[in-house]
Amino acid sequence: MPGPASPPSIASRLARALLGWALVWGAAVGLAVWLAATREVDELLDEALLSAGELLAVLVADQAEAAGAGSVGRLDAAAAEHFAWQLVSVDGRVLQRSAPAPEAAWHPSPRPGFTDLPAWRLYGLPVGRDGRILYAAQTRDEREEARGEVALGAVLAALAVGLLGQLWLRARVRHELEPLQRLSQQLARWHLEDGPPSGSLGPPRRAELAPVHEAIEALATRLSSRVANEQAFSAHAAHALRTPLAGIDAQLAVAARGAPPDLAERLVRVRQAAARLQHVVAALLGLFRSADGTAALQRGTVHLEDLISRLPPFSLALDIAPGPDLDADADLLSAALLNLLDNAQRHGANRVHLAVTDDGRVLQLRDDGRGLDAPRREALAQALAEERYADTGLGLMLADRVARAHGGRVTLPAVKSGFGVDLELGPR
Repeated sequence: MPGPASPPSIASRLARALLGWALVWGAAVGLAVWLAATREVDELLDEALLSAGELLAVLVADQAEAAGAGSVGRLDAAAAEHFAWQLVSVDGRVLQRSAPAPEAAWHPSPRPGFTDLPAWRLYGLPVGRDGRILYAAQTRDEREEARGEVALGAVLAALAVGLLGQLWLRARVRHELEPLQRLSQQLARWHLEDGPPSGSLGPPRRAELAPVHEAIEALATRLSSRVANEQAFSAHAAHALRTPLAGIDAQLAVAARGAPPDLAERLVRVRQAAARLQHVVAALLGLFRSADGTAALQRGTVHLEDLISRLPPFSLALDIAPGPDLDADADLLSAALLNLLDNAQRHGANRVHLAVTDDGRVLQLRDDGRGLDAPRREALAQALAEERYADTGLGLMLADRVARAHGGRVTLPAVKSGFGVDLELGPR
């Protein structure tokens, strides 16, 4: 079963938001700059066209009458690929022109000032007193290219500034979130069984963290008090259980010495069972008394058949598959197995198959009982994974606590029929 999805990161969310705003801001600024730059470029190009026209008017004034109609002017060397000019008579004849200019007049009648044609931007300037007009022209392609270069430069500059700002803000966000990381590290070092950690977090490094510090320390104080109460209860319970068990053991020893041989043998077996019960009770109380569930752990080599012999008789047929030995605390494992077999019996099982995986790390139980439907089994498995034992029942809770004390956990695999439990014991 896949685990729950990890929550989104504050830093990642802010970084994505900042990146989005940087791109939007860069595009908006680039568009604004492009609009402003386009007007400025058009004005500059028009001023350049006007100046070129005035200069050409002076240069061609003395040559106009000497040149034949339609002739190409001698100033062609000064003409650029995207710039052209025509000297047109009052009746629309081309008196002089540059090489890129068309042979026919741009306008059949004189039209001074700025005008637009599909491929040209024109400026008309009267020359002399006989109605001649000089047209200086620039191609539309050249003007569009100039606008594009200016717009591209503006957009790239705006985006570069926006991205640099995003990188700087991201670094600032990471720096401002560092106190949260330090707070989590401090919390990871807390041990509630040592008493309430009041004030151990130190002063908050940001004003926004002050209420968080206060809430965490108040919660830790309550949890510490609860852990202390539970440890005290476990200690009292251990003492209260050991005393009658020890008395039972003493009475059985006395009875066995004075009993007939056949009864004495039975009393000895009862005494041995009571001694195992003492070990199991002590191990379980030690498990629940420790904060992390490992203080009472005493691992050793455990053979599965020997483990079964520790348990009281069940009205279940037990199939034990051959396999490697387990490395576990025998008392804790027998307590877990006792509860799992009791669960199987109460849920209608008649036969339980027990096996150990080849690596000796997992004890597998499969019964032929009523089992559970898939949604209920998945809900139980999720509750065990999240240690929500209020939703699992005592047997599975105890087995999972024992497995976690060994560095593993209890899982509920899907089986064809009945119910299955895998008790993982972690690394050897």
